[in-house]
Amino acid sequence: MTTTTDINDTSSPLSTLVQEAKGLAAAPHDAYHDDGETHVAVNSERNRPLYASRIKVYPKLAKGFFRRIKWAVMLVTLGIYYVTPWIRWDRGLNAPDQAVLIDFPHRKFYFFFIEIWPQEVYYITGLLILASFVLFLVTSIAGRVWCGYACPQTVWTDLFIYVEKWIEGDRNARIKLDKAPLSLSKISKKVSKHSIWLLIAFATGGAWVFYFDDAPTLANNLLNLSADPSAYMFIGLFAASTYLLGGLAREQVCTYMCPWPRIQGAMFDDDSLLVSYKDDRGESRGKHKKGASWEGRGDCIDCGACVAVCPMGIDIRDGMQLECIQCALCIDACNDVMKKVDRPLNLIGYDTPANKERRLKGLPEVAVNLLRPRTVIYTFLLIAVSAFMLTTLVTRATIDLNVLRDRNPLFVQLSDGALRNGYTIKVINKEHVPQVFRVSLEGITGAVLSRQFVGHENVSDINVPADSLKSVKFYITLPYANRGQLDNGEADLNIVVQNLTTQETVKNATVFRGPED
Repeated sequence: MTTTTDINDTSSPLSTLVQEAKGLAAAPHDAYHDDGETHVAVNSERNRPLYASRIKVYPKLAKGFFRRIKWAVMLVTLGIYYVTPWIRWDRGLNAPDQAVLIDFPHRKFYFFFIEIWPQEVYYITGLLILASFVLFLVTSIAGRVWCGYACPQTVWTDLFIYVEKWIEGDRNARIKLDKAPLSLSKISKKVSKHSIWLLIAFATGGAWVFYFDDAPTLANNLLNLSADPSAYMFIGLFAASTYLLGGLAREQVCTYMCPWPRIQGAMFDDDSLLVSYKDDRGESRGKHKKGASWEGRGDCIDCGACVAVCPMGIDIRDGMQLECIQCALCIDACNDVMKKVDRPLNLIGYDTPANKERRLKGLPEVAVNLLRPRTVIYTFLLIAVSAFMLTTLVTRATIDLNVLRDRNPLFVQLSDGALRNGYTIKVINKEHVPQVFRVSLEGITGAVLSRQFVGHENVSDINVPADSLKSVKFYITLPYANRGQLDNGEADLNIVVQNLTTQETVKNATVFRGPED
């Protein structure tokens, strides 16, 4: 018996390579047998390409409850973004008065009353962890609320689309304008739209650089063309990114660039509130004439209003989709139609998979269960991390101490038999005024502090300027009579630093080294 297989047979390794080279997706085959030979016919769907050109989305202006929420969120978030760098906060002398400032030259981050130094970067890590848990918790309860309302991509895209509607008109007008031949009116509208987009983009980039320098000073320098070239470079970079992502790419960013749609599936469960089409009520759909009976059909009149308002260009009636950002504009559009045809609202609305399943089985709906394992775990982690960060923030010291012991040589034996170790003590003064810190020793008896070129009367005092770090080289000498404290050539030692003004004290554990015998 002989068997011949077409190279399009998906069971053949050669076929796989050919398909990958052509960029074709595997499709069903129609197979039949004839006299011991196997023949495979290739379905015509095999010719569909893996990549499809972008179909431009023309979202219609929605009106309703969720659209008003989106307007409010957009105004609040944009207001916070543009206004925050100009808020002043008095921190006293020798400290910047900008409420929120990322001060790279001095390696500090100011957030109102909080001041974070480089060695306290764990606070930034903690904030990112908190933001993640909040996002996980909200997503598990109500879906992609962040994506639909507060994500910067959503906010700026919403703003750009509003400008587009204001200049070119609503959905149908924009479609007609794009299809119309080139004319003075079309050029005027397109140039006006893109000009305003660029102004918004440059305002966005300009606002962002104000977070990294004193806003009034930097604004004056920018206008006088005397600012650092890096400021202009970053304004251009952020402006280009805003214009490209918010004005041109739009829904492509959410679909292809953002990782969150791929992760969100792990956040949902059967009790998550998601924007959904209630097909158990809407099907079978079809056109409806005024006065006609609703018997034997669903409430959906197949008007396409939900598709027309969708900024992602999808049909919510096709079920949960990766592209859906849960903005709920389709709810507003559908409710408007339901009012006109005198049918109950929320054919599209927030629903849970569990309730959808219950309705299909003829069971009554149940209240949303908020106390689920995942929500309880997220809430517990959120509270735990918040409590830990708050505790460390409230109890953190205004002194930071770091001690580096000399390693070459480990110790020096003096002519009288005494042993001497060298230490570099680094003290950070987090106060906004100069402070005097006194160094003392604990854990070893008879040890003497000394510093080169410093008299005995102030050998243990360190004057540190405001908001500064000072590094001082100290020597600790252990007399010959006290060498018995060494155990196998070393002894534990605490170096203590005290702020003479506030009496605040910090310690650093180290060791004193000597010969092992």
